[in-house]
Amino acid sequence: MKLDALAKSGGDDAFDLPFPPKGERKRMPSVVSAFAQIVKWRVEQLHKGLASDFSLTSGEGASPVVDAMFALKEPKTGTDGTMSWTVDILNPRTGDDFVLGLKEITLPDGITRPYSVWLSGEYPRALDGLCKILSLDMRVLDPAWIGMKLRKLLDFPEPLGDFMAFVPGVKKQQTFPSTISYMARLILHRYAMLGILDDLGMPRREMGILAAPSEKHVPLMAGAKCPECGNTTLIRKDGCDYCTSCGYVGVCG
Repeated sequence: MKLDALAKSGGDDAFDLPFPPKGERKRMPSVVSAFAQIVKWRVEQLHKGLASDFSLTSGEGASPVVDAMFALKEPKTGTDGTMSWTVDILNPRTGDDFVLGLKEITLPDGITRPYSVWLSGEYPRALDGLCKILSLDMRVLDPAWIGMKLRKLLDFPEPLGDFMAFVPGVKKQQTFPSTISYMARLILHRYAMLGILDDLGMPRREMGILAAPSEKHVPLMAGAKCPECGNTTLIRKDGCDYCTSCGYVGVCG
């Protein structure tokens, strides 16, 4: 789903690409689209001829993440419109000057959830691809999923792209490593405002929809901070770093 969404991303950097496997030149609407089409081609090649319960071409097959989405496609508004949250972003180092917006929906349980992110103004058009995949992540019912994705972007660096900006929710400034990092911090702040995630990007209410089933219960054990889920439950197990909270496996040896 993400590769299909990215493959349709346009931009102002269209070009002709020698496409595998024979190198025929194919017009690409953007670098983002080219990236997605090449990755999709490679994945299809790896699956070709193999027995599999998943078909990338047809989109059929079991997918716990897709099953946990409250909307496969972006919900369309009626004539009355919808709720939204917007914030201005200015990075003087890169010239980025745009509005970040979140479209929001109230689910049957009464909880208001963001379901789409968009940008308007001066920014690299490649960020439209990031917005497409984050929008899909936002529609996974368990907020732990989008929280995990956004936390991974907090330290995203950009050469000569670091800048000072106000920290959401407090009256102070700090240095952010990139525009993308600041976008992630702002979106996490909105989830905290709605009471869905805490200030660290962790879910306030555990749903466990995406938890991997396990026949053997592993008790939570205190340890180091896990780079995946952020809990202090990273221990040494069978010679490897192992998180007893999320199952993350790190350095071995």
